[in-house]
Amino acid sequence: MQKRERLEKTISGESTDRAPVTIWRHWPGDDQRPTDFAQVLIDYQKTFDWDMLVVVPANTYSVLDYGITTNWQDTINGHYSVTRHIIHRSLEWTELRPLDVMRGEYGKLLTCLQQVHAGLEDNETPILVGIHSPLSQAELLSGRVQLLRDMRVNHDRLRTGLNILTENTLNFIDTLRKIPISGILLMVEHASYDVISEEEYVTFGTPYDRKILESVPHGWWLNGVSVLGQAPMMRLMGTYPAQFFNWGVQHQRPDLSEGRTLFEGAACGGVRTRDDLLYGTPMSIRDSARKALMDMNQRRLILSAGGPAPIITPRSNLKAMRQIVEETARI
Repeated sequence: MQKRERLEKTISGESTDRAPVTIWRHWPGDDQRPTDFAQVLIDYQKTFDWDMLVVVPANTYSVLDYGITTNWQDTINGHYSVTRHIIHRSLEWTELRPLDVMRGEYGKLLTCLQQVHAGLEDNETPILVGIHSPLSQAELLSGRVQLLRDMRVNHDRLRTGLNILTENTLNFIDTLRKIPISGILLMVEHASYDVISEEEYVTFGTPYDRKILESVPHGWWLNGVSVLGQAPMMRLMGTYPAQFFNWGVQHQRPDLSEGRTLFEGAACGGVRTRDDLLYGTPMSIRDSARKALMDMNQRRLILSAGGPAPIITPRSNLKAMRQIVEETARI
């Protein structure tokens, strides 16, 4: 069974030869140069033959050209920390202007994606591009304290900034039409009850997220939503127009079997990011994966982790993720 057929049948709840599997991660250092970034992604896909390749650039790529400064300080998730924000007063949200998405960091990513597509010899691996929600982009510009203050006190000004960030993202998606990718992975960081209320996310997150998901070309058949946070708002996220949903199930609800009742399409996960991928062993990964496949009756599940893999995940654990779906394949 080809990758696309396997994924499409999984999304619709049909029987497949085996569960699709994928693991994505950040690539700090290599993600600063398009050719290096492309080569590491090509090598990664050729090594593990994931059912889809999710390209996750630096977490700051969408707003770096506004003038924030960043550095990477050995974080195991591969995120860059912002050392200088550019929004310090609410009025500064209204001073943001659209970026030229053909240049700067967006332009680098376009170059990378073109090289990735050219370098994958089979040309049948679905490629997805990581897109950060406008609210996540806004926090990179202002920091969380300023963002929450403006959300609750100067919301009209914040909305002006969110509109500009959304416009940048829509323009970037428009340029992606020229590259044969299969979809996007919208990465959402604030739709968690331990961060803000659901009412606040419905006001300052959902309208902009939906604009992005509703703008994707009809031919992009594989679009996902990844929800980060300790208490994800999966009932709200499940209303989004996407083919699969990814969230962490470690120490939090909903679990996979609960989650699949909240949306159409496939769940993406089943293996714990830290306890299994980072600190676990191939055996613990096999145990978690088998349980996830059993809980989902081997349907509507893309086996993965609950977000990006730690960048120091042992190679043996990644190999175990890839091997387990073959071991549990339908005879």
